[in-house]
Amino acid sequence: MLKTYKILSLLLSYPEMEIRMSLPEVVPNLKSERILKVREIEGIRQFIEFFSAIDLTGWQEHYVQLFDYSRAVSLSLFEHVHGDSKDRGQAMVDMIGFYSENGLEINQSELPDHLPVFLEFLSLQDPLRAAELLAEPVEILEHIFVKLKEKGNPYQYLLAAIISLSAREPYHEIIDNSTKGSMDMDFDKEYEEPRVSFGSDPCATSKS
Repeated sequence: MLKTYKILSLLLSYPEMEIRMSLPEVVPNLKSERILKVREIEGIRQFIEFFSAIDLTGWQEHYVQLFDYSRAVSLSLFEHVHGDSKDRGQAMVDMIGFYSENGLEINQSELPDHLPVFLEFLSLQDPLRAAELLAEPVEILEHIFVKLKEKGNPYQYLLAAIISLSAREPYHEIIDNSTKGSMDMDFDKEYEEPRVSFGSDPCATSKS
C-alpha cells in the first residue's frame, strides 16, 4: 500500500477522533515514504497545526460548512462534470465496477467519485499507475485547489499535495475556462472495460 495516498485520503475524510489522534504521525510517515516533496509536506504540516489548534467539533463544523455547502469545492468529482444529470449515475456504476476489477470493494454508503475513496483506491496501485490514474481528473483537482486557495483555506495544502503526485500538470487554460462556466476535459482514455468517465464529452460543464 502507498501510505501517502492513504494518509491524504484520511485527511480529506470527515474528521473523526481516530484521525485527529493520528495527526502527530502524519508528517513522519510522509517523510518515510519519500513520495511527496518537502514543500508539499510543509503545507500538510501547516494543515495539521491549524486543525490541531481547534477541537474536533470545530473541525467537523468547518468540514461540513466547506465541503457540503459549496459545490465549487465539492469532493464528489463527478459533480464537477455531470452535476445532477442522469449521466452521473451511470458514471458511478462504471467506476464501482472499475474499482472492483482492480482490487477495491466499497460500501454501499460510499460514493465512488468521492475524492477520499478515489485516493484509497490509488493507494492500492503501484506508484506509476497511481500517478497516471490521478492525471485523469487533475483539472478538477486544480479547480478545487484554486477555489480553496482563494478562500485561504488550509485544505488547499492537501489538494496541492495530491496534484503534485499526478503524472502530469493541469492544463491551466482549462482551469481558467472553468471559472467562466466550462471545463474542457477528456478523462475517458484510460478506461474501456468498464468505461469510467470523469467527463462524458470534450466540453463538460464545471459546476461552481
